Amino acid sequence: MRQLSRKRGGLMPTPATAAARRSKASRPAGTTTAATPSETPLAIERVDSRFLESLIGYNARRAALAVIDVFLERMAVYDLRPVDFSALSLIRHNPGITSRQLCGALGILPPNLVGMIHRFEKRGLLIRRPHPLDGRAQGLHLTDPGQTLMAQAECTATELEKDVSQRLTERERKTLMTLLQKIYL
Repeated sequence: MRQLSRKRGGLMPTPATAAARRSKASRPAGTTTAATPSETPLAIERVDSRFLESLIGYNARRAALAVIDVFLERMAVYDLRPVDFSALSLIRHNPGITSRQLCGALGILPPNLVGMIHRFEKRGLLIRRPHPLDGRAQGLHLTDPGQTLMAQAECTATELEKDVSQRLTERERKTLMTLLQKIYL
């Protein structure tokens, strides 16, 4: 830390600071010396995160991480990751949705969806059927086991959302949802 003194109306380095600079300049590059008492950092008792807490992204990410931790724990029984749950929920509520529509709704790239759809088919959760209007496309549909799994998973998601937002009133929860959607929709 540079020490300054007031001399002739201006700020001037103190003799100790000037000597430390000369000493540092005479040392070979990459070498250090022990800190002097005035250079010793203070112990931080409470971390000041006010700036970060003033950022939407920081707060949104912290809230998302808190929710995702609980989500991963409770969805493990269904073997569903957040993106899997989202995709299957969209398919459940939009029978016949195309892969292109699903990618657009979730903001994911088509190559990433291909493997996911294949995993769902291998698990017997999903089938593809010809699209009624576009002969090149296939509609995605949940099988009966897929419907059952998603009905249970969506109930679990509803409960976990209540649990993680229990400190919010219903009005605050709705306001939070509206405000977050204003950012990404």
